[in-house]
Amino acid sequence: DPSGTFVQLRLGLAQTACRKRAPQRHCRVLEGRRKPVCLACYKFDTSDVPKVLDKYHNCGPSHHLAAKEIRQRDEAECRAVEEAGKGGDTLYLPGMFAFSRGLPA
Repeated sequence: DPSGTFVQLRLGLAQTACRKRAPQRHCRVLEGRRKPVCLACYKFDTSDVPKVLDKYHNCGPSHHLAAKEIRQRDEAECRAVEEAGKGGDTLYLPGMFAFSRGLPA
């Protein structure tokens, strides 16, 4: 796409028997627990140092009663992200996007 690169990620999360304070490599997945599905969409421009033009992310439970409505909203939001940067009159203001840097592992 000449307006930039669009990336869509869908992740399924699961609760495990491992503790947060003492992470382990192999953790048993707990059955019958929440398994949220996360969707993230990002649009980057085509410069040498890519900048985020637009983004959307949502983690919702997979068993939620309104799962169909959530999925439809997610798809609409991701389509809007994909269209970012295609119009020449789009205005991006300072502070519109914020990122934090994590501690070294």
